[in-house]
Amino acid sequence: MENDENIKLYCFGSGSSGNCYYLKKGKSGIIIDIGISHRKLKKFFSDYGLAMADIRGILVSHSHTDHVRAVGAFSSAMRIPVYTTQQVHEGMERNFLMTKKILKDDKIIVNYHSKFQIGDTGIIAFPVPHDSNGNNGYLLKFGDETLCFLTDVGAVTQEIIQYVSQAEYLILEANYDREMLQNGPYSDFLKRRIQSGSGHLCNELAGQLIAKHSSSKIRKIWFCHLSEENNHPDLVVKTIKEIIANSGRKELIEVPLIPLKRTTPQCFEL
Repeated sequence: MENDENIKLYCFGSGSSGNCYYLKKGKSGIIIDIGISHRKLKKFFSDYGLAMADIRGILVSHSHTDHVRAVGAFSSAMRIPVYTTQQVHEGMERNFLMTKKILKDDKIIVNYHSKFQIGDTGIIAFPVPHDSNGNNGYLLKFGDETLCFLTDVGAVTQEIIQYVSQAEYLILEANYDREMLQNGPYSDFLKRRIQSGSGHLCNELAGQLIAKHSSSKIRKIWFCHLSEENNHPDLVVKTIKEIIANSGRKELIEVPLIPLKRTTPQCFEL
């Protein structure tokens, strides 16, 4: 039987088709992004026997539709507060594909590097470069355990390094393989956008970030937002294992590396 006091990670979507994650400890849960439909999220909760009443808040990384499609609809229906920076709130207001907006009373503004609480979880938001109206990474502290969440990462910054180096658990973008992208079907314009400092993180840069800067106490790493056209789960693991092996950090060799599925829901116990 699973220990209900252990932290559980549910991935309900990871990629351009829609992103949604749920972190739960005991009777307290936090959703990160809702880029899938309201109906689909309710179905996944039912399938896993999860209670909507346990949701304490919604975190939003940035205002692109594949991350916020149903944030307003779900928050308004359930009267769940939405936590993100002023920039991201403004971006959601301007996103015409997010048809249902967040109610004024449910908008919570957070500031970078200032700790705030959702239930018993302490959280710090920090900036992440991406071509959106603001983009946030989050460091979440569940008692003595710390998780860092990073998606849609255009470049590795000193602030990203600062928070990755504190985490025992890491959810990190590994969007594309460089060779697959270059030889793939995308237009030259889109290829340049993805590889720019405000685009997405490739497998190699994700591996280098882990090998150089992850904590010696890192226990598990998940890779999110994999491109369907320009990446493959086995290639993510192979590339990053090679980088770790060449880094000399023997303590990282046995750390589980788990690519998240794009559309199939998954559950993990931390």
